Amino acid sequence: MHERNQEKLQAALKTLQKEQQYRTLPCLHQQGRHVLSQGRPLLNIASNDYLGLGMDSALQREFFCHLQQQDMLPKMSSTSSRLLTGNDNELMALESELGVWYAAAATDGKSALVFNSGYHANIGILPALTALPVPTLILADKLVHASIIDGIRLCQNRASHYRRYRHNDDTHLAQLIAQAGDDVERIIIVTESIFSMDGDRAHLDALVALKRNDNRIELYIDEAHAVGVLGETGLGLAEETHTLAEIDYLVGTFGKAFASVGAYIFCSDDNKAWLINQMRSLIFSTALPPINHAWTRFILAKMPKLQDKRAHLADISQMLSQAIPPEYQVMSPPPKAYQSPIIAYVTGDNAAAVAKAKALQDAGFYALPIRPPTVPKNTARIRLVMNAAIRKDDCQHLIAQL
Repeated sequence: MHERNQEKLQAALKTLQKEQQYRTLPCLHQQGRHVLSQGRPLLNIASNDYLGLGMDSALQREFFCHLQQQDMLPKMSSTSSRLLTGNDNELMALESELGVWYAAAATDGKSALVFNSGYHANIGILPALTALPVPTLILADKLVHASIIDGIRLCQNRASHYRRYRHNDDTHLAQLIAQAGDDVERIIIVTESIFSMDGDRAHLDALVALKRNDNRIELYIDEAHAVGVLGETGLGLAEETHTLAEIDYLVGTFGKAFASVGAYIFCSDDNKAWLINQMRSLIFSTALPPINHAWTRFILAKMPKLQDKRAHLADISQMLSQAIPPEYQVMSPPPKAYQSPIIAYVTGDNAAAVAKAKALQDAGFYALPIRPPTVPKNTARIRLVMNAAIRKDDCQHLIAQL
C-alpha cells in the first residue's frame, strides 16, 4: 500500500477508536452455558443459540452415536458447488425433509432450496428474481438486515428500483404501494419477521392484507430469528400467524436456533428452478460439507418436539423485557405481549453502551455493545439475547444488574 494511503487508513482506524466504534475479534472458548473470556466463565447472553442446542454436549454425543448406528459417516467436505458434485444425498434429504416440515402448514407446489448461509441467501435471491425482465419495485422495511440491503443494491442495474418504508409502518407502506405507477408489474415487499436488533415482530397479517388487495405484490419474509423459536412446530412467526401460505419467498437459517450452519428458502417450484439457474451466490459457492447437513437433519427431526424449550424461552424473555425501564426500551410504549428472545437495552451513546457491557461482564454476563452502523445513529445498545439454557434465577440476577 502507498505510504499516503497507509496514513489515511491509520487515521480512519483512530477515528473509529475515538468514536467508540472500533471492533476487534474476541478470543473465546465455549463451555456449556458459559463463555470463557480471559479465563473467566461468563453466562452467554450474546449468541443466537436460542434453544440452547449448540451448547448441549449430550445432544452432540447422541448425533455421533446415531451416525455409528446408521453405519455412515458423511464426508467432511463437498469440494465443489451444488451444480458440480456438491449436491450430496444428505443435502437432498434435508431439502425433502424441510418440505415435509412445512407441508402441514403451507400450500402444495412449494419446496426448499438450501444455501451456505443467510448472507448467501439474501445477497443472491433478489438479484436473481430481478434478473427476470419484469419492471419491479422492491419495498423494504427500514430496519432489514445488512445482507438484505446488499442484495437489494445488487439489483440496481436491472429493471427494478427500490424504496424503504418506515419500520413496521403499514400506512407508509400502503402509500408507497399506491404511488407505484402502472408501469410497475411486480412489487416485492421485503421484511424480517423478527428484527435482529430491535427484537420486535413484523405485522405479517397486515402485509398479507396488502397483498390480497394488489395482485402485483409478492412477500419476501426473512424468518432467520423466528425459525425454531416461534410457532407450534417451530416454523416461525408465519406459522404462528397462519400466514405461511401467503408468503412467496420465506427465508430461514440453520445458524441460530438450529445450532448448525446454512440457510434455505421455501418457495414455489418454478421460483426454485429459476434460483438454481440465476442465483450467483448459489451457483459459484462450494456447497457445505455433508456432515453439516447430516447434523441439520438430526436437529430438524427434533425441532417440532421442542415446544417446552420454546415455552421456557418465551417466559424468561418476557420476564426480562418487562423489567427494563421504558427509557431504555427501543419500542415506545414497550409491548406487553411476548415478542422474541432479543431484548434491546438502549443507551443511545456509544461510550455508555461500551461501559454498560463491561459492567455486565464484570457481573458475570457475556454481553456486548451494539453500535452504529449496525444500528441507527444514537441508538447504541446492549443486545440481550435469551436462550432456553438460561434459568429463571439467572434471569433475575441479570435484571438486578440492569
